[in-house]
Amino acid sequence: MKNITLVGAGSASFGFSTLVDIFYYADLLQGSTITLNDVNVESLEHMLRLAERLVRETGAQLSFKASTDLRTAVAGTDFVVIAVARDRLTTWKQDWDIPLKYGVKHVLGENGGPGGLGHTLRSAHLVLEVAKVIEEVAPQALVLNFTNPLTRVCLALNRATKLRVVGLCHGIGNAYLAAGQVLGYITGKEDKATIREVLGRRIDIKAAGLNHMTFVYELRDAETGADLYPEFLQRLPEMPPSFRPLARQITDSFGLFPSLGDGHMGEYISFAWETSALTDYDFNAAAQSAAELRTLITQAAAGDQSVSERLKHPSGERAIPIIGAVMHGQNQYEVALNIPNRGSIPGLPEWAVVEVPGVVGAAGVYGLQVPALPPAITALLSQQVAIQDRAVEATIHGDRQAALQALLLDPTINSYQAATQILDELLAVHAAYLPQFAK
Repeated sequence: MKNITLVGAGSASFGFSTLVDIFYYADLLQGSTITLNDVNVESLEHMLRLAERLVRETGAQLSFKASTDLRTAVAGTDFVVIAVARDRLTTWKQDWDIPLKYGVKHVLGENGGPGGLGHTLRSAHLVLEVAKVIEEVAPQALVLNFTNPLTRVCLALNRATKLRVVGLCHGIGNAYLAAGQVLGYITGKEDKATIREVLGRRIDIKAAGLNHMTFVYELRDAETGADLYPEFLQRLPEMPPSFRPLARQITDSFGLFPSLGDGHMGEYISFAWETSALTDYDFNAAAQSAAELRTLITQAAAGDQSVSERLKHPSGERAIPIIGAVMHGQNQYEVALNIPNRGSIPGLPEWAVVEVPGVVGAAGVYGLQVPALPPAITALLSQQVAIQDRAVEATIHGDRQAALQALLLDPTINSYQAATQILDELLAVHAAYLPQFAK
């Protein structure tokens, strides 16, 4: 019997998808108690009622409870899964608009570039506040973090706490999707479950780098082990011009295909604006989608809507399967774990948080050593590691100089004056979320 705590469980996307996985993998978690935690009382209540309904309908040997008090929710727990944010869409929109106002041509503005700095300062500080409580009342817990910017948040946790931390992201799925389309295994228009089944059965991908900036270093047939990379590279130029133009430029120039789509990858590339439209994330569509999902959760919690179809397939996230593997000592292979480097990627600092294949089990979470990446790709990664180092130092210590250094090191910044103006405005508009800078 184990205790699992979900911090941020009231979030429509994170909370619901994690519930789906909990019941899909219920046999792995038998006898466990899952505690839901969120600051939103109403959302938390709906999620708890939905979980209790699913227990009754499925007969899963699980128990649920909920608390808005973080200390109560995590006390003595074995696993903590974190996905938290404050005013996510509103603040992200500001992270996007402010750099543009000062002439910076950046892409997406969430995890890299000047927008990524604003996001880091807020999110890493918020997660560190959560981590301080975990360290006090559940220091032995394994912490699984989904909060973006993932690499920077995990680096802050590693530096400021003694907790065991692994960052998780489903971004590697974009590499499978691209490979499947280029090789002709799928069109990309199939439903998600079909795509996941076909690609999982036919393709084996190994990628490494930093979260949202990983590179496929091996592409094989999952059944025969045959090397598919030559065929992939041969067929890639035959794809429509609109198919991942930035990824194709990177592949031609640096030798390996980037795992992520052009949006996320473009956050770290100075010339990404040439192939990516400088239009912001569709905040309105995201808000509408979240509202629709929240309505579904509310109706399902009240017994007015069925979610049984959704329980037939896992969400694609890996937190619950990893928890199950650690519980049962399964030594389970995982395609993408975000953990301290410790030699996994040659040429990067030991402390850098890298995304690599790894193994999870009773002994914990461990990364595998990957082949040395091409020198130019290692240089790209090293540049971002340096930026992340400065952004995390700024977050932990409220250090404006470190924040400015993070901007001046960023490849999307080409003006000292713009960097200082962006930083001043980011610190001003986000002041309510950044008490560390008010000292």
